[in-house]
Amino acid sequence: MYVPSGMHQDQERPNMRGGEGVVVISPIAAEGELPEKCRLFGKITLPAGASIGAHAHQGECEMFYILEGNPIITDDGKEITAHPGDCILTHSGHSHAVRNPGSAPAILIANIVKD
Repeated sequence: MYVPSGMHQDQERPNMRGGEGVVVISPIAAEGELPEKCRLFGKITLPAGASIGAHAHQGECEMFYILEGNPIITDDGKEITAHPGDCILTHSGHSHAVRNPGSAPAILIANIVKD
């Protein structure tokens, strides 16, 4: 199935999961276009100073692939500075948070897959 760029509307998420600022989610494919086990496949933009608050995943795994910027990922309480090309996996039963301390947006691809 071909899904052209710009087919889906961006979603602004103020204070996402208790985080700071407004995070923008740009769906790459909509829920009905995704395999049954896939809950999200999209680009996430964290403007300077924005964050996604700490949260746990249950019954699903989330993968972040960093495209731009150097966001700080809190992975089960441990802080990691991520770089373009890095991948972060959060399996069911584990938690993470993301913040962008930089002056430019941090951009990543997120994919959430149900167990």
